[in-house]
Amino acid sequence: MIKRVANPSFQTVTAIAITLCCGDAAAQAPLTFQGRTITMIIDSAVGGGTDLTGRLLAPFLTKHLPGNPLVIVKNMPGAEGTVGLNYFVQQVVPDGLTLMTGGGPSIDPIRYRAPQSRFNPGQFEFIGGVGRGGNLLLVSAAAEKRFYDKSAAPVAIGIAGAAPRSGHLMATWGIEFLGWNGKWIAGYRSTQALNQALLQGEIDMTATSTLLSLKSGVDTGELKVVIQAGGFQDGKRVPRPEFPGVPILGDQLEGKLTNEVARQSFASWQAVSLADKFFTLPPGTPAPIVAAYDAAYQKAIHDAEFNERGRKLSEVFEPMTRDDVNVLVKDIVDTPKEAVEYVESLLRKQGIGG
Repeated sequence: MIKRVANPSFQTVTAIAITLCCGDAAAQAPLTFQGRTITMIIDSAVGGGTDLTGRLLAPFLTKHLPGNPLVIVKNMPGAEGTVGLNYFVQQVVPDGLTLMTGGGPSIDPIRYRAPQSRFNPGQFEFIGGVGRGGNLLLVSAAAEKRFYDKSAAPVAIGIAGAAPRSGHLMATWGIEFLGWNGKWIAGYRSTQALNQALLQGEIDMTATSTLLSLKSGVDTGELKVVIQAGGFQDGKRVPRPEFPGVPILGDQLEGKLTNEVARQSFASWQAVSLADKFFTLPPGTPAPIVAAYDAAYQKAIHDAEFNERGRKLSEVFEPMTRDDVNVLVKDIVDTPKEAVEYVESLLRKQGIGG
């Protein structure tokens, strides 16, 4: 019997309930979302990479889900994704009429294990995700020399919210182990706000996984990509194809993380970075509904139009299956407490947190 059904007359849920309760005799009942409206919650503000990725998928769910339902988007930013994800697990009925688009930083152990968090990504029903080649750390050309000179004024690294997201944590590791010269400037509203601040000279550095408005600055030489997270291919770290000569952070740290807890912490960070953007149904969603979304997502990622539009959002656009995402999330949720606390200690040392 399905609990927390918002509308018992809904044909989809009724058919599933009959199938689950009564067995094979009712297995022919069709699962359809015809005439229904599905809400996609996005855990960040309008205009950033997570928002654009969610809005990219929405019409293809309409196209490929049975019954071609209308899919509307609702942005729910706040506390680096915690506001949206808390609402998702506490208020959303798992009836297939609501899904979430989120970013890897939202499920970082630092955030989902915080006291105000009410969600556990290990309980989510992921349907897939998108990787965009890994994060990039960009600095203004005018400030680049100071970044490597401890005797100079520190480079101002802007971050959205109160603490660095996954991409910005590259600077945390670099400051600690590579001698980088930076200071944190917190409180920006969004990725868009950070990009604008960098272009206007308010800050010297930011991180992103898609260049969007910053590409022209890179092309002209006003901005420089100094380090990248990279992706994984055939068990090896590989650079983004458009930045083959930019160092990969993991390679730069090779041999420098002599502490096992530090290595575990860095491995967790890599999993968060690779998770990038994910799509999920709430915990407790019945298996037939998950299967319907999974089938629709598989059709979407093999849809030429979906991939063509995706490549317009990011130079690298790599759809991930639900199995791909589940592997990364397992690495994230298995992160030992000591490894989470290690990152927090680095941030405190650099002036972030209590």
